[in-house]
Amino acid sequence: MDVAPVAPRFEEKVLCEVRAEAVDVLQVNVGYRCNLECRHCHVKAGPQRREAMPAEVMEQCAEVFSAHSIDTLDITGGSPELHPGLRWLLDRCAPLGRRLIVRTNGVILLEKGYETFIDLYARNHVAVMLSLPHMEPGVTERQRGQGVFPRLIETLRRLNDRGYGQGDSGLILNLVHNPGGAYLPASQAGLEAHYRRTLQERHGIRFDRLFCITNMPVGRYLEYLRRTDNYEEYMRGLVRAFNPATLGGVMCKRMLSVGWDGSLYDCDFNQMLGLRPDHDAPGHISAFDIEKLAGRRIVTGDHCYGCTAGAGSSCTGEVA
Repeated sequence: MDVAPVAPRFEEKVLCEVRAEAVDVLQVNVGYRCNLECRHCHVKAGPQRREAMPAEVMEQCAEVFSAHSIDTLDITGGSPELHPGLRWLLDRCAPLGRRLIVRTNGVILLEKGYETFIDLYARNHVAVMLSLPHMEPGVTERQRGQGVFPRLIETLRRLNDRGYGQGDSGLILNLVHNPGGAYLPASQAGLEAHYRRTLQERHGIRFDRLFCITNMPVGRYLEYLRRTDNYEEYMRGLVRAFNPATLGGVMCKRMLSVGWDGSLYDCDFNQMLGLRPDHDAPGHISAFDIEKLAGRRIVTGDHCYGCTAGAGSSCTGEVA
């Protein structure tokens, strides 16, 4: 379906280059296969996807993380647990004593053969970031599939039982909220308080932080916007809500995304759009150059309005 171009274009709105300032976070997408097929997924992940990071590329990612003063290894997918090399990657990087994050859909941790990942995460002090779009079961299940909500609650109980989200345990459990429709998320602080109160009162569940992430006009969510004739209005809303104060904290300034094949991108959204790094920045993890990548020019597009609208959006929630 054809859509009208966004006006003004993001580059016209910003009127300056966006440049990286460091590589503090190496975000590694190990593959697009997932046991779910969520409506808002910008990756278009699902059970039929077969893209998976080769062992050689995974070893290169581990070597880069080990050899440089990168604070965080952020592992995503698809469902990372479906990659047979995830256990190796965590065991390889945990002794470095830096922050490890796995972004999980939660449901996979109940499936046969994957229940032991909770112990693996705890042993390696992995911070778990679990997607829970809404506290109302019907809203969450419209995004993620029928029957998902009670399974997420059971996963959260098991994580709590293992010590996650208990404050003083050192085992971090963060939740991710995505809006259920074509609108921006509400206040992160307000939603976190609501999640905390509701989960405790209804289910006796605790967690550390809630992160609000704007649904990006990329992948399956873009298809949803076009199919429901909401694309133009959604983009107009993002443009109206553009907040220049967010530009200092957008995640691409301090993060580098690695695709399943080792290709490098400024962020996971650029990865899904096939937008490679600009100018002379290396294009593959095998050619990693911290100096060139830390100061690279960021490749932007109209989807960047999603990260700069309202309070902003990043992989760790609001930025302004």
